[in-house]
Amino acid sequence: MSAAFAFEIKHTCGAARRGVIATPHGAIDTPTFMPIGTRAAVKGLSPAQLLETGAQILLANTYHLMLRPGAETVAALGGLHRFMGWDRPLLTDSGGYQVFSLAELRRVHDDGVDFRSHIDGTLVRLTPESAIQIQNQLGADIIMVLDECPPLPAEPAVLRAAVDRTVAWARRSRAAHRIETQALYGIIQGGLDLELRRQCAAQLVEVGFDGFAVGGLSVGEPPAEMHELLAAFVPELPADRPRYLMGVGTPQDLVAAVAAGVDQFDCVLPTRNGRKGYAFTSVGARRLRNACHTRAAEPLDPACDCYTCRTFSRGYLRHLFLCGEVLGGTLVSLHNIRFYQSLMRQMRDAIGAGTFATWRRTFESGLVGAEPETKEDE
Repeated sequence: MSAAFAFEIKHTCGAARRGVIATPHGAIDTPTFMPIGTRAAVKGLSPAQLLETGAQILLANTYHLMLRPGAETVAALGGLHRFMGWDRPLLTDSGGYQVFSLAELRRVHDDGVDFRSHIDGTLVRLTPESAIQIQNQLGADIIMVLDECPPLPAEPAVLRAAVDRTVAWARRSRAAHRIETQALYGIIQGGLDLELRRQCAAQLVEVGFDGFAVGGLSVGEPPAEMHELLAAFVPELPADRPRYLMGVGTPQDLVAAVAAGVDQFDCVLPTRNGRKGYAFTSVGARRLRNACHTRAAEPLDPACDCYTCRTFSRGYLRHLFLCGEVLGGTLVSLHNIRFYQSLMRQMRDAIGAGTFATWRRTFESGLVGAEPETKEDE
């Protein structure tokens, strides 16, 4: 394990774990949710606002930053922490997810991935070695190996090929990593095939990483199947290393994954949905464009202590969205991130008290489900 990185489990409750990750830029309480700052910014929110939500670590994207402004520019401006005005822990992904999400712009081969830049069409090659070099220059506290993320559903041969390539790239990433102050995580692929996941994990454990991520989920499979896989697979991962579920998910997904023993999460849902007027609350989802909120004087969530809920009514927030005011997206994104951070804190508290299973039942019974869309009355 990296000399500047440590992980300690404080409490367990069933498979659920409460712990602390130590990094050069501070401690992270787990389970933790990492807001996504793809281009070194969480859309619509300042670092000060993110701190107010309780966020302890942010995520930035290697692929996008290598294209603009470039890793060399970020390094020249003091590294990623200084560049984005965030002096707390940071994680950068490797760009591997773009292998999946930008399928029309790339070609995958054993050496790496050739991309056509979505900005200007320039041909760019990303290899396991260059992904590590770029992340070394960016300077995040936790960095990721380059992997191949196959879509789901996928044929067994496609999943096997992605696992073989992911393991080969992980070995090359490990060999290329030279910065001892940065922790390096391996990424486990294998789709919904439990045995293939086990084989991939065993090979990555043999290589040796500071943490292990579960990739390639929430890419089209039914949530129930993802939850089933996590419950069977995650408890088998090394107990002394952080476990990171990439790109997931809804509040229900997070609770199910914590119950399986996951420690770290990231997802665009809180901010992406927030910009569309979709709020996560303690009683389920609210869609602020719905006419039922026109004269609602109540806050988004009476159980929430965020700035948005302390200050504004649902009627005002709906007004902002119907007028096209960008403030609406900022305020709901702020609330959604706070909701996710509060959810993480509640789970940590329940694990510490030994009551996680009871808390989970109460949480799930309190959700009334997504508010249906109705016609706007403007």
